[in-house]
Amino acid sequence: MNQKRSIWLRPLALGLAVLAVAGTVFGFVRGVQNASDSHRHAAAANLEQALRRGAAACYATEGAYPPSAAYLIQHYGIAVDTERYAVFYEIFAENLMPEITVVER
Repeated sequence: MNQKRSIWLRPLALGLAVLAVAGTVFGFVRGVQNASDSHRHAAAANLEQALRRGAAACYATEGAYPPSAAYLIQHYGIAVDTERYAVFYEIFAENLMPEITVVER
């Protein structure tokens, strides 16, 4: 009777061990994904902030906000990875801060 129980318990223990390892690997992969998503979101927010600072610098220097995001990028040295990010730049008037939005493609 004892041998029958040990034959049955070994596969069960092995199955539980495999499930534990798979759960640990899944948790690790999920954690890496979350960190990657957080980094991408932070990079887009940093780019948006850099564009806003550049627009404020342009206003302080030239007396008007830049007419376009391209002008801001070209004259104020802001690097934008256009394959990774889309920049939306809406200007209402020379003396009003433009609406700047950065979205990951």
